[in-house]
Amino acid sequence: MIKFKVLGMHCEDMRFRLNVVKAEPQTKFEIKPEFNRQLKKVKELPKRRIIEMTVKMISTEENPKPFDLAIRMVAAFELEEEIWLAEDEKEFVTAATRATFPYLRSAITNLTASAMINPLILPPLDGGTLFPDELPKAE
Repeated sequence: MIKFKVLGMHCEDMRFRLNVVKAEPQTKFEIKPEFNRQLKKVKELPKRRIIEMTVKMISTEENPKPFDLAIRMVAAFELEEEIWLAEDEKEFVTAATRATFPYLRSAITNLTASAMINPLILPPLDGGTLFPDELPKAE
């Protein structure tokens, strides 16, 4: 089991834009968030890892949405000991994603509520399952 501690977390970017969409009053829009993540290593500090998670919901002509939203959340972690195996790195990334996701989910709700629209509340998800087969390349 990989042990680590969270050093800090913050939103680097939060964007919201209300779109003018012509629709019938009972129209339901498909709001499908697109999640991405990126792992960064700090060369000078081999136990330090940074996870950058983003979510985007952007309207297109084919798939109109009542708003556009983009959030980038950055979390810094300190490992108890250095990681040498790819399986251990994947275990850490999954656990770090799981630890960061509730804050990203909350940021989505808070941003939409601050825009004075019905807040978008995503269902509680296990953040570790958002990227089941992917191990992000470390930069």
